[in-house]
Amino acid sequence: MTEYLRIAGKAIAYDVSGEGPLVVLANGMGDSRHSYRFICPALVAAGYQVANVDVRGTGDSDPAWDGYSRTDIAGDLIAVVRHLGGPAVIMGQSISGGAATIAAATAPDLIAGLIELAPFTRKQSASLSGLVRVKRYRAGSTQLGLTTALGSLSAWKKYLDLAYPSKPADWDAELSRIETKLSEPGRMAALQAMCKTSPADAGAQLPHVRCPVLIIEGSLDPDWADPRAEAEKIIADLPAGLGEFAVIEGAGHYPHAQTPDEVLALALPFLARTLTHA
Repeated sequence: MTEYLRIAGKAIAYDVSGEGPLVVLANGMGDSRHSYRFICPALVAAGYQVANVDVRGTGDSDPAWDGYSRTDIAGDLIAVVRHLGGPAVIMGQSISGGAATIAAATAPDLIAGLIELAPFTRKQSASLSGLVRVKRYRAGSTQLGLTTALGSLSAWKKYLDLAYPSKPADWDAELSRIETKLSEPGRMAALQAMCKTSPADAGAQLPHVRCPVLIIEGSLDPDWADPRAEAEKIIADLPAGLGEFAVIEGAGHYPHAQTPDEVLALALPFLARTLTHA
């Protein structure tokens, strides 16, 4: 059953299932908590309480907010953890990976660890050589640019086709779900606003994180010319010894939905180590 937490007069939607240490899941822009449909049941079966959150502007959360920065999203995630009782590990994808970094740095008493999936956690600059060399990066950047500038649903769908190098078995139904949701009033505007935000606020907080961090990248993620290099840069900006990363071969920007078994094989040992000592 969907629950709602009101923040500044608006609603954040989330589901809670299972019992045990708390894991909070946070989706990327233009998506919803349904992206964790393969991850959530496995975490519950492994003995965790799982709060699966629609970040502001997405899913069943209210569409229109004053801001969509990673700092804004981090505040919402902290409020959810505080409401449910921490400490928690946050698993955040893309924009929510950056938000998770800020949450950990600013609420260390509540956040025990981070799992960041294809995260935008550092200030970005376009790789001109990458745009020339790497077709998927060039194509992905083009479709994201059209989505940001024009609010084009067709461009976003073309981006998703690149971002899922192989598709989940239920992809047709999931793509229809995404298309229907983004056709609701205010949803595309929220996606465009998120596209325009900078990850610099998250990057500035990386040195202040005090909990363990696991970065998971897909080798075919179209958002970077070199996803492994992006992960290495995030780890380098964290305090020494806190970060680790893995690259899933063949995965794109949504490893939790495209390659859930591989994500779980990395996440479950991390959770066991991290929440046992929280």
